[in-house]
Amino acid sequence: MLAFPNVSGPVFRLTEELLAQGFAGSRESPRRRIILPLHRTQDAPVQRMLNFFQPETYVRPHVHPMPGQTELVQVMRGRLGFLLFNETGEITGTHDLVAGPEALIDIEAGQWHGMICLAPDTVIVEVKKGPYSATGDKTFATWAPDEGEAEALERLDAWRKLFPGDPDGAC
Repeated sequence: MLAFPNVSGPVFRLTEELLAQGFAGSRESPRRRIILPLHRTQDAPVQRMLNFFQPETYVRPHVHPMPGQTELVQVMRGRLGFLLFNETGEITGTHDLVAGPEALIDIEAGQWHGMICLAPDTVIVEVKKGPYSATGDKTFATWAPDEGEAEALERLDAWRKLFPGDPDGAC
């Protein structure tokens, strides 16, 4: 399973039980991550989701090419490495986001980026412009390996070295 069903009802409240289900789902997922969509329908103009990560997940670098496709990420638990790239794959910035009030990043459309999970059971809130379109939401970097390729794991190891330290028992 790649995602849980969208939540329903007029009010959603996050609970420890839902967090535990999300972490368990990410551990069982072949991608080592899973999304819980908070938007009630796939055609919602604002896409809000919880994204549960385990350290072995590989988020292929990508860009949101359409005007207005901003992305906001807030780390709620765990630790996330957020990487910025130029169009040829050179790293132009890194952000070590450890859960807390300063673990928020917001980027404008057209910014090449990727993420690596630096601690087990990491969860982020992600907000993007909707509705989601599989063909228009993002463009994957041709200079980065596809998810599932052996080179993707090598890339993860290299990127992980950019985030030294172990502030909260992280990897």
